[in-house]
Amino acid sequence: MKDEKWILASGSPRRLEMFEEHGLDFTVMPADVEEDLREGIKAKDAVMFLALKKALYTEKKLLAGKDGEYAPLFEERPPVIVAADTVVAFRDEILGKPADLPDAHRMLTEMNGQTHQVYTGVAIVRAGTAEKKVFAECSEVEFMDVSDEDIRAYVDSGEPLYKAGSYAIQGSYGKYVKDFRGSKANIIGFPWERFEEEMSK
Repeated sequence: MKDEKWILASGSPRRLEMFEEHGLDFTVMPADVEEDLREGIKAKDAVMFLALKKALYTEKKLLAGKDGEYAPLFEERPPVIVAADTVVAFRDEILGKPADLPDAHRMLTEMNGQTHQVYTGVAIVRAGTAEKKVFAECSEVEFMDVSDEDIRAYVDSGEPLYKAGSYAIQGSYGKYVKDFRGSKANIIGFPWERFEEEMSK
């Protein structure tokens, strides 16, 4: 994996940190795409769809500059694009990033004392080739019973904004996680163990 040139099609600080921690040579190119989903789509399908959409958008951008500004990335062999999307699912409802603070309060109140799922879809595309792979990983998170006062205090901090499901397990709300099953890296936003497994195939 360290012999590849990687394109991380994401602006997520957590994903960037993971790539840095594992010593990969990568370039960050956030994919600015519309994240519209068809009504009724399942969370697993949604994250795979959005991850692939981001990867293909980035591939098109790279190929357009293959003989120009992105030429160095294509030396020896084409770079590998990695795109991801994470959502929280609760009772078959996809919970993305909250629209505002009241929406964050609603999400956290609904999930209070309950178990929800965290899905991350990952798309891996070697630019300009037929090499493409898409998969999704699911982990489960169980919250403690949290008082409304504590939920409101957390929401008022502004931290829930820009986070799927209005929280991050590595953030201050993580203390209210009673238990989790599956990959913690996946809950943070990128299933590194599964990523390595898929790349080894």
